[in-house]
Amino acid sequence: MLIAVTPDGGGATLRPLDGGEGAVTHVDDLAQAMRDLDRAERPRWVWADTRAVYPPLLARGVRPGRCHDLTLTEGLLLGHEGRYGEPRSAGAAYARLRGLPVPADEPGHLARQATLFEPEPLPVDVAAVHADQLRRIERTADPARFRLLVAAESAGALIAAEMGHDGMPWREDVHDALLTELLGPRPVHGMRPAKLQALADQIGAAFGSAVNPDSPQQIVRAFKAAGITVASTRSHVLKEVDHPAVAPLLAYKELARLHSFHGWAWADQWVRGHRFRPEYVAAGVVSGRWATNGGGALQIAKVMRRVVVADEGWRLVVADGAQLEPRVLAAMAGDGGLARAAGETDLYAALAQSFGGSRQSAKIAMLSAMYGGTSGDASKLLAVMRQRFPQAYAFVEEAAKAGEEGRLVRSWLGRTCPPPSEHWTRLVAGPEGARAVRDRGRFTRNFVVQATAAEWSLTQMALLRGLLPEPARLVFFQHDEVMVHCPEELVAEVSEAVRRAATEATRLLFGETPVRIPMEGVAVTCYADAKPVSEPEPGPAATATA
Repeated sequence: MLIAVTPDGGGATLRPLDGGEGAVTHVDDLAQAMRDLDRAERPRWVWADTRAVYPPLLARGVRPGRCHDLTLTEGLLLGHEGRYGEPRSAGAAYARLRGLPVPADEPGHLARQATLFEPEPLPVDVAAVHADQLRRIERTADPARFRLLVAAESAGALIAAEMGHDGMPWREDVHDALLTELLGPRPVHGMRPAKLQALADQIGAAFGSAVNPDSPQQIVRAFKAAGITVASTRSHVLKEVDHPAVAPLLAYKELARLHSFHGWAWADQWVRGHRFRPEYVAAGVVSGRWATNGGGALQIAKVMRRVVVADEGWRLVVADGAQLEPRVLAAMAGDGGLARAAGETDLYAALAQSFGGSRQSAKIAMLSAMYGGTSGDASKLLAVMRQRFPQAYAFVEEAAKAGEEGRLVRSWLGRTCPPPSEHWTRLVAGPEGARAVRDRGRFTRNFVVQATAAEWSLTQMALLRGLLPEPARLVFFQHDEVMVHCPEELVAEVSEAVRRAATEATRLLFGETPVRIPMEGVAVTCYADAKPVSEPEPGPAATATA
């Protein structure tokens, strides 16, 4: 059952969309109406933008099972139609449908935070926009896959809002003790913590005069005065420099980053009621990966994991999709040899046996194939990859070729990469043309893999959300890792739900395949006690928009 939701004059208008127009009902209490209908019908709610509609409902205890987010769906459809970058709001979609002036999207990751029943600048016929989107979905390259993409993307918007609302357990006392241990006592506003100031004094003493360690320009000038030319103050550059200021400068940079990104002021803004409550942005990156609009939840320093502690009598169940992107490539390419390796728990070890080399060599070969690496031993290992796994290699090579030629590529479910920018087109015509072509090829090569991996993760999370027993909650997600906060007695049930969701997500995306994407939950009291999580491989699709 589909029900369109349109905020209207202090309440909301509900319109069933299955089997004709149906009856239009105005309700004064949308939250209560949704609770009643969810219990009776379990409908899929259709609304303009989850970011604006859902938070006030969450505050009233409403957690719908499913939704169709018009804004996210419009973005997917525009990309598929080669119109990436056009306004994607429900208002813009309605204006295009009716031949009206199209309003621009709000700048930044997040749209204007309207209250639930605040009138929209342009009235939107939710039912009409939804019907138009359904027609356009049927015209995509593979409607069945695209419908799954829309469902997963919309579910991700629900989960993002819920995780910001529920928050991740965060012990303020442990956080303060950790910061005091690493930085010294909390300083007066505007002053450096004691240990940072001590390092700054050491840096000045090493240079023979006071310098501001937070100013790259001053640091570069200080090195120049010492007879040393440095291209930048990045850590990897400084590590190659022989000077007594380097050691305290590197230590300062590390602690200053911690103070800036996860210090006391950060906690004052983002930690409330023993919970870290960031603003997640579903599909905030072109590949479909998430971003944050504040709080930096996707860049939590490893040392901060000591602060993430379950409530008394509760546990954190942490799980990550091991070697997710290579496994996704194996499934997409249908490469039998790589699929057999992806059926093992440690894909790289299985590849090493096939290569007759080390696990590290196998990893370099696989990552070079996905990211277009050619330095060091990559070229030699790529030749082995091409010979042993020709279908997987040809799959990413074709994606790279498409990018080099300025064409679009799509993920497994149909997310489409941005078209070449005007800047890229100008570069191609100039002396930097070969480099620009190569860079876009690297971007599209990785896009098809990274975007599909993001789709798998979204699907897995959507399934897990439906399998979790009350009162367990998803409280953290990062690329291929999830964290569930649950009562201790539910750990076994939650761990099984994590495994089931991973298995079902693989089947939904790829059908019958020998590829396994194992996801085993580890129950801990403190996040730092979980097994080391797999760091996301920094493929160019994470940030590039060439």
